[in-house]
Amino acid sequence: MAITTLDGYIGAPKQLILHAKTATITAVAQQVTSVGHLAGSAGTTTLAGTDATVGVKQTDAMTGYPVINAFTGTKGYISRIGGYYSVSGRLILVDFLLKLGTFAYNANVSGLTTVDISGRVPGGTDFTGCEIWLEQVTAMTGSQTIAVTYVDGNNAAQTTGTIATGVAPIIGRCLRLPLANGSGVKSITGVTSTISTVGTFNVLIVRPLHYMRIPFAGYSEQRDLYGTGMPEVFADSALGIFVQPDSTASALPAWEIEIANG
Repeated sequence: MAITTLDGYIGAPKQLILHAKTATITAVAQQVTSVGHLAGSAGTTTLAGTDATVGVKQTDAMTGYPVINAFTGTKGYISRIGGYYSVSGRLILVDFLLKLGTFAYNANVSGLTTVDISGRVPGGTDFTGCEIWLEQVTAMTGSQTIAVTYVDGNNAAQTTGTIATGVAPIIGRCLRLPLANGSGVKSITGVTSTISTVGTFNVLIVRPLHYMRIPFAGYSEQRDLYGTGMPEVFADSALGIFVQPDSTASALPAWEIEIANG
């Protein structure tokens, strides 16, 4: 059953997960970068998507994501978290729900029906925390423009509108796309990319779980259940790391995550 009291948390079975990277990537200052494809404690994810029609639901059974042990209860919560970053910047912990791609720089597809991700949102119906992100697989030339059509959490057809990256995205660069409303994302139905003449990318659906600001190099911070807000996670959640350094830097991020089972 759900954890609804402090006593419930204290008595709940818990597991500790370490997710750290041992290899670095040169990121762009103030911009979000995906680091799953780098070596680390859980191995490396495959950066390039393998299905641009229905996508691939990401799970902890895939290399590159830390293994979450089966829950003894029905629900899991992030009840404590520690973050480390070897440079100043921001760490973002996300649950990777869907990887759709790889798409070419001139992608123009519609009528997609992506895989069901309802098993990875609270109650199976609450998509409000789900976001669409662009993830660069190979470097682009020029300022890429992209538009994604999708189905929102209320089962309505929506579009992100056409936005520009503003720069030629490099490998690993990520960009959150604007949504039409606050109901989140249920599936992707189309992807259109223009302007750039070289490069490939993925479209992701992710569910951000925690943000942490690292004020200076080598700093580590710990937050308890009051600091995490105890977001719900799942036994097959694909926990991954986005980084956003203050300056151009090659850096090592790490998360230490406690999951309480209720």
